[in-house]
Amino acid sequence: MTSLRPERDPWRTPQDTEQSPWLTPQQHQEPSWYPAAPMGPTEPVAGAEGPARAVSQPLPPEDHATMTLRRVREPAAAQPTGGRAERRKAARRAAGPLTGGRAERRKAARRAQRARKDSVGVIVSRLTGELFITVGALMLLFVAYQLWWTNVIAQRQAGGAADNLQHAWEESGGEDRAAGAFSPGQGFAIIYIPKLDVKAPIAEGIGKHKVLDRGMVGHYAEGPLKTAMPWDAKGNFSLAGHRNTHGEPFRYVNRLRPGDKIVVETSSTFYTYEMTSRLEQTPPANVGVIAPVPVGSGFQGPGRYLTLTTCTPEFTSTYRMIVWGKMVDERPRSKGRPDALVG
Repeated sequence: MTSLRPERDPWRTPQDTEQSPWLTPQQHQEPSWYPAAPMGPTEPVAGAEGPARAVSQPLPPEDHATMTLRRVREPAAAQPTGGRAERRKAARRAAGPLTGGRAERRKAARRAQRARKDSVGVIVSRLTGELFITVGALMLLFVAYQLWWTNVIAQRQAGGAADNLQHAWEESGGEDRAAGAFSPGQGFAIIYIPKLDVKAPIAEGIGKHKVLDRGMVGHYAEGPLKTAMPWDAKGNFSLAGHRNTHGEPFRYVNRLRPGDKIVVETSSTFYTYEMTSRLEQTPPANVGVIAPVPVGSGFQGPGRYLTLTTCTPEFTSTYRMIVWGKMVDERPRSKGRPDALVG
């Protein structure tokens, strides 16, 4: 580091230099390449020839050794040797125990971690939401089962029952039996509704599990609800069937119009009925609709009638819809299928 020196005083004379107590004889003659020696504070000197003038006092010699900043190079720290595990251990030993800010940061991190944990209210809300989602999914599955899968199963069962009936008739040669000769749930006939593309077996009784839920049409044949058979000379052959789910054979009976044909096939005969009228809605307790001369049908006296009953409105069982018809043709099976089923 270069020391700062004042500029050479132009007013200094050789006599002033000679009078300076700080200069030695060797320093009286300054070389041209060496700057003037630093001067100390000036003091007035009185003379006889004029006013007093300032005399500069030189500064003491500069000690470059004491003014230079020196950085003592400390010995390098010992570097850990060995693998990565040794270096980590050395770093932990050098770091020492957690103190001060580092410990506080660790505590703050633990507090933040605890704060991130869900509260009881959040957990309850989440469980409630998951419960609702599960219940909703189960309800959707139940609806799909009721509206679709029950139809698949019932139609499969009904189709198999109808095929079994026809095979049995072929083997037995065909002979109708009297009413009451069939056990509950036993199939004895097949109903066709060509306009609705319906073919379903008819079984004895209107039991939900044994008959209706299996895709079959049930015959009113028990107690006060007992009705005639197709081969009876007079009477009202009355049937019940699902309008929705479980095969839903009577789903679209509301589309039938007067003159539409309904065919009942037994082991020996095809019985053809012609639709005559419909009752859109009536209470389930109105059993007069299946009487030998059905009430509200428009029929005036005994005859060979057909009554179809099903639930209404759709997907409910609040009321019953009634469709009536009368027999217009009777054809032995040996003569082939009736015109209503041909074409």
